[in-house]
Amino acid sequence: MKKIDWYIFKDFIFTFFYCIILFTVISVVVDISEKTDDFAKANLSAGFVLKHYYIGFIPYIVAFLFPLFTFIAVIFFTSKLANRSEFIAIIASGTSFNRLLKPYFLGGLLLSGMLWVGNRNIVPKANEIRTTFEQRYIDSPPLSSGSNSIYMRIDSVSYCGIRFYDTATKSGSGFFMDRLKGNQVAYNLRADNISWDKSQKKWKLTGVIERKINGLQEEVKQDTVRRLNFNFVPDDLKKDDYVKNRLSTKDLRRMVNMEKLRGSEGINDLEVELYRRDATPVTVLILTLIGAILASRKIRGGSGIHLAAGFAIASLFILLDRFSTIFSVKGNLPPIIAAWLPNILFGFLTYYLYRKAPK
Repeated sequence: MKKIDWYIFKDFIFTFFYCIILFTVISVVVDISEKTDDFAKANLSAGFVLKHYYIGFIPYIVAFLFPLFTFIAVIFFTSKLANRSEFIAIIASGTSFNRLLKPYFLGGLLLSGMLWVGNRNIVPKANEIRTTFEQRYIDSPPLSSGSNSIYMRIDSVSYCGIRFYDTATKSGSGFFMDRLKGNQVAYNLRADNISWDKSQKKWKLTGVIERKINGLQEEVKQDTVRRLNFNFVPDDLKKDDYVKNRLSTKDLRRMVNMEKLRGSEGINDLEVELYRRDATPVTVLILTLIGAILASRKIRGGSGIHLAAGFAIASLFILLDRFSTIFSVKGNLPPIIAAWLPNILFGFLTYYLYRKAPK
């Protein structure tokens, strides 16, 4: 890059980090004011809260605000350059508008890469710290406890269920498993009770009745106690609203595949999160280019008009993103479309603004 590219690039990156640090501090202060009573009730020290909560909260809020404040940073510093007529001088020197966008594209690409890496590994680890703290000290009752009935598919030909399962004690009653051969049940296993054996990492079944069925013939066995391995563990049976935020992308993809095999409900929510981890970094690049194109033109009203337009576009993007997510989770919109639809539509908007921009 040439000197003018470095000038724009450094201004872009500096303004972005200034904005994200400033608003992260504001977010932390607001969060502290909202949760002070909870901290006091649990008798938690400032050091404990910082170590076990805010060390996870800060990466979460940074990732959450990342696209928005990339956009605001671009508009803010670009409108200042435009108001000082610096773009007029650059264009008058023979630099094309396309060439002028190069440092913006490279800066957006750098920030997109940072967010992509963070979304896949760093932010999930931070969310595990944050949500564990919230479940223990903020939420009431804890989301991870409770009892429910479970029915799921455990492999291509086997189904199992637990009529009553307590997530706190990791035990239940009325366990059954059926294995199919074609359209017929070829194997049936029933147990009065099921519980997790921590020492052996297996499920302990009591009052077991096993049936092997071959046409009109049936073989029956009974056992007082039997320990078996299944492809699920107690954590898989908990209803955890935070689970999609805690898992790395690799683990989240594995969980989506497993839940599809089991025929579970609510998979769309997990899939939207999985696809959004790749879509959001692209959002950063798109909003960078939109901000550069909008704010590079000197207009009457200066930075105020540019920032107002920027907030309007950002609000429209967030609204579209929320609508597409709701239509996927509660409706029939495919998750990959829900995650990428805002990027697709704003990609067309970027192209339109680029075509209309004075060059």
